[in-house]
Amino acid sequence: MYDLHKLRLLRELKLRGTVTAVAEALSYSPSTVSQHLAQLESQVGVKLMEQVGRRLVLTPAADVLIAHTEAVMTQLERAEADMAATRTGAVGLLRVGAFQTVALGLVPLMLTTLREQHPGLRVEVGHLEERQAQAAVLARDFDLVVTEDFPGHPVPARQGLHDDTLRQDGLRLAVRSNVAGLNDQQGPAAAKDFPWVMEPEGTTARAWASTLCREAGFEPDVRFEATDVLFHRQLVIEGQAAALLPDLLWRTAPPPPGLLRLSEPLGERRIFTSVRSGSERHPAIVAARSALLAAARERA
Repeated sequence: MYDLHKLRLLRELKLRGTVTAVAEALSYSPSTVSQHLAQLESQVGVKLMEQVGRRLVLTPAADVLIAHTEAVMTQLERAEADMAATRTGAVGLLRVGAFQTVALGLVPLMLTTLREQHPGLRVEVGHLEERQAQAAVLARDFDLVVTEDFPGHPVPARQGLHDDTLRQDGLRLAVRSNVAGLNDQQGPAAAKDFPWVMEPEGTTARAWASTLCREAGFEPDVRFEATDVLFHRQLVIEGQAAALLPDLLWRTAPPPPGLLRLSEPLGERRIFTSVRSGSERHPAIVAARSALLAAARERA
């Protein structure tokens, strides 16, 4: 019978990309990880890894084995959830990852609810960008992550994850009031001559925003890049840039006088949670998702 521990190391290599990253994440030495992987390859009897230049690449046989490993780990997640359900209430440790607007707008309300309803549950929260979120929960760095997708740029369903939508969040153009002729018919073209602040290249938010501007007939002059939406907001307030900002931001930071937003949203992003398949019935996961959903409804 294959060693589940070694199978998990192979799975971690697929998720994290390098033996060094696997070793750092699991507190092993790289040589120990390599030794265990070599032993697994010998036991399986087929090539699982190939050296391509400086990179270690997994073979198709490794992908087949990892798929079976995912199924086993999902079943173990279900077993853990069922055992946790035999206890009274949600207890233990829950690690939550969230991006900035959710961390500002929803997480504090979630924490208040969980503290009142589940005092035996310890919740730890970390900041995560959308690009990192699903890989982080699969790698067991977090138990639940909150992430997002944008109109025309959905996050593909990923094996080993259970997703649940929290809310749809309107996206609007934000500019200082000295932009002449701002109206809903113009859309983002109202600020076509302005400098823009956007998220960095490679993010879903940037791809959506760039596409929206191009469909409106212009190429945005992106002078400022940051994942920090509070920085976006401040540049808009100071009249330095135009931005496309989500409604959730304004639930905790009301727009100041002189800041204009289109009355009609330019689209909606989907905010959703991801957990490892099989863990969705775990009392701590159920409690956290319920508290986040209540927070999303209150902020609506």
